[in-house]
Amino acid sequence: MDRPTPPTMQERLEELQKRRDIALAMGGPEKVQRHHDSGRLTVRERIAGVLDEGSFYEIGMLAEPELRKEKPIPGDGCVTGFGRIDGRKVCLIGIDATTLAGTTAPISMRKQGRIAAYAAKKGLPLILLCDADGGRIPDVMGWRFSGLPFDFSSFLQTPEGYPEIPRIAAVLGPGYGDSALHAGTAHIIVMTETSSIALSGPSVVESAIGEKVTDQELGGPEHAQEIGTAHLVVPTEDEAFDAIAAYLSYLPNNAARPAPRAPAVEPRLDRETLLDVVPTNPKQAYDMHDVIDAIVDADTFLPWRPEAGKALITAFVRMEGQAVGIIANNPRHGAGALDARALEKAHNFIDMCDTFNLPLVFLQDVPGLMIGIQAERQGIVQWYERLVARLARTKVPHVAVVVRKAFGGGHYAMGGRPTLPDLLVCWPIAELGFMAPETGVVTVNRRMLEQAEADGGREARDKLEMELTQEWIDESAAWESAAHTFVDDIIDPRDTRSVILTGIEFGWGDRDGVG
Repeated sequence: MDRPTPPTMQERLEELQKRRDIALAMGGPEKVQRHHDSGRLTVRERIAGVLDEGSFYEIGMLAEPELRKEKPIPGDGCVTGFGRIDGRKVCLIGIDATTLAGTTAPISMRKQGRIAAYAAKKGLPLILLCDADGGRIPDVMGWRFSGLPFDFSSFLQTPEGYPEIPRIAAVLGPGYGDSALHAGTAHIIVMTETSSIALSGPSVVESAIGEKVTDQELGGPEHAQEIGTAHLVVPTEDEAFDAIAAYLSYLPNNAARPAPRAPAVEPRLDRETLLDVVPTNPKQAYDMHDVIDAIVDADTFLPWRPEAGKALITAFVRMEGQAVGIIANNPRHGAGALDARALEKAHNFIDMCDTFNLPLVFLQDVPGLMIGIQAERQGIVQWYERLVARLARTKVPHVAVVVRKAFGGGHYAMGGRPTLPDLLVCWPIAELGFMAPETGVVTVNRRMLEQAEADGGREARDKLEMELTQEWIDESAAWESAAHTFVDDIIDPRDTRSVILTGIEFGWGDRDGVG
């Protein structure tokens, strides 16, 4: 029997256009309007906002779910493809929350897995636009769940044998289930103020364990920033798109490439300000951002997790156009003492910078590690050990400047000698040692001081304490560290920028591929 007369090419093209129109309409006018009424952009508006105009090529537009419904489910609830950001090639996964709330099913997961593996194998950054409500019922019920096409060797990480790629996620609504998983794989996570990130949404939490919570209570920005499931929170989606582009500008396409350079710019503050910005009294607070503004290229400071571990500043900056990761104590918060959250934050930032070939610059003004019951229960020892071990393994240039004080484990955690810095220098006002003189004298000489008070009264004790403190201060002076070569140099504060750049230049040595 002969086959029926096939449709003409024109009829096929009309069918293709019809199917494309359905996909481009997403969940349809009513659901798109409901989505807009919630204050959110659609996935296609988001893609237009984050990618260069006209650069997006979609993969899997005509996908449909395994369990077909009467109404179309365009793209099975997600949009994937290739595009460019500021001319750079990227791969992208965007969840369509107008289509069954962006829930995940086997076909949508296959689409996501394909583009994630493609990005990793081709060495291209992966952009993740998250707005989803977890798995789709009944598509993932029973045996179907165990057969979901996850490949954790490529979906959650870069496959073995390929260089790491940057993953940047924007959480732009409810980030539950797979959206939380997406965010968890990202090196950089930006979220809007009205978004949330959690394993399961409030409705599932209430039905499963009887706990009534709101989206914000469950995984809102305050909680997300504290635990590190978000690295930056911005008011609007447009600002989130700008943040994605800004962070990407500091990172290479993959770990086998050098970080992108930019034209050199002079610092915002004149180098002369460094003579006055830091008080010589070690107990007097100041803002380390003022020091940073006098040594890095103007308008290049991009913070990473600014609301967690506030005694520590972690940020991307540029110095003479070169992308750099800066880690600095901030005495305005807890005198700059490092708690477990600050150590965890430093560890993860250092790991990212070392992975993507950004030199590390430490600005030290640290009285030590936080101590006490709360510090111990937060895992201060565990995070300290992880941090210094990771820092000692770094391959990128590593330069540390002791601005004013560097005591105890805080000095090591901030790039001290045991972590093998390429260059370790001090300002003339710097003090280094096991602990601050005032604390050390009382701790070490407690019995001697008590005896002096018993023999000669309070005046005798104060006199002895003053003498011992001065001896401790003299021993802690930067000159002594330099004399014994535990630091490489003592520098004029005004030369800090040029000294750091020298340390970075020679720290690269002559290795292929990055410096």
